[in-house]
Amino acid sequence: MVLACVPGQHFTATTLAYAATRRTYNPAVATAEPSPILVDEAVLRAADAVGGLMEFWGFKRNMGRMWCVLYLSDEPLSAADLGSALALSTGSVSMTVNELQHWGVVKKAWVPGERRDYYEPETSIWKMVSRVFRERELRQIHTSIEAFEDVIKALSKRRKTAGLGDVDQLDFAVGRIRGLLDLARIGERLLDSILAGKPVDASPLAAFREPDEPDEPDESE
Repeated sequence: MVLACVPGQHFTATTLAYAATRRTYNPAVATAEPSPILVDEAVLRAADAVGGLMEFWGFKRNMGRMWCVLYLSDEPLSAADLGSALALSTGSVSMTVNELQHWGVVKKAWVPGERRDYYEPETSIWKMVSRVFRERELRQIHTSIEAFEDVIKALSKRRKTAGLGDVDQLDFAVGRIRGLLDLARIGERLLDSILAGKPVDASPLAAFREPDEPDEPDESE
């Protein structure tokens, strides 16, 4: 079984596991034709980078690492291959594969003559991202909208029987929550537009900007 990272360069899951114990990479010693170990380390570095991004996005780090190793492989890999490549236990591999399958980013692959399960990645980045947006971000926004609406109704009902000293406080709270509700609805429309492939109009967000609030400096300049 062979993993590919650089055109014309291949490496095995065995050498990848060895590279997992050698995390230092010195570009100064790289040659025009990298050795298998250096190629393996490059893939592990890419896997760690993807794992970091996935962890930042709220997923487990090993989910990103495992998907990346599969993504960079030119053929399906078994659970044993993945465990060897990423230095993970059998239980950890099984749990991570199940989580990746739940999100539809890894699927079983048929390998002729093999009884073991093999896996291959979903290669459409947009398909993966859009599914997460629909099943997590958009769902959370809908939940927040319902909660804000329920709170506004409850406070408005309480206002009808509140004393004069409480009315101002209730009105203040309702006003703030209406602002949060408006923001959530804008987020819902923006996300719906992104998922539908439509132009995104972010101008409604300007309503939440303070009149004298300065622009954020461009740190890239």
